Amino acid sequence: MASSQKFIARNRAPRVQIEYDVEVYGAQKKVQIPFVMGVMSDLSGANAGELPSLDERKALEIDVDNFDSRLQSMRPRAQFKVPNTLTGEGELAVDITFESMDDFSPAAIARKVAPLAKLLEARTQLANLDTYMDGKAGAEQLIANAIRDPALLQSLVSAAKPASEPEGA
Repeated sequence: MASSQKFIARNRAPRVQIEYDVEVYGAQKKVQIPFVMGVMSDLSGANAGELPSLDERKALEIDVDNFDSRLQSMRPRAQFKVPNTLTGEGELAVDITFESMDDFSPAAIARKVAPLAKLLEARTQLANLDTYMDGKAGAEQLIANAIRDPALLQSLVSAAKPASEPEGA
């Protein structure tokens, strides 16, 4: 970031310069701080809903305390297609709406894309199984046998299905 600020200072001096005096080892020194302004706006031209006219909109202050609420009210959205590397065929349509900073984490993004959500759930279940099996001597051998024997694996899957179905079905 420092190199980009130096580039801007060399090529295009900022119009707003903020300076303050600091005492360093008994000597007065002027310190210049950058003026930083961020703009949060839907500039895609493909709005999900109707927006008020430009003269009705207000500039809002965004800080650490209200960032998530401002983000939730704006509901920024990313919509694009990516190559489907899961199956290797076609493209995968991605449509994600962000409502908080936590929504930008890899796990939150995976939860919002259906095929990735299934893989994330399987990964979570395997991690839970690994934690549960830790220290149990025969558990690893039992899992290895179940994986090697397709008939045993199928019987375990079919035995688990009735428990997950709703009552009266």
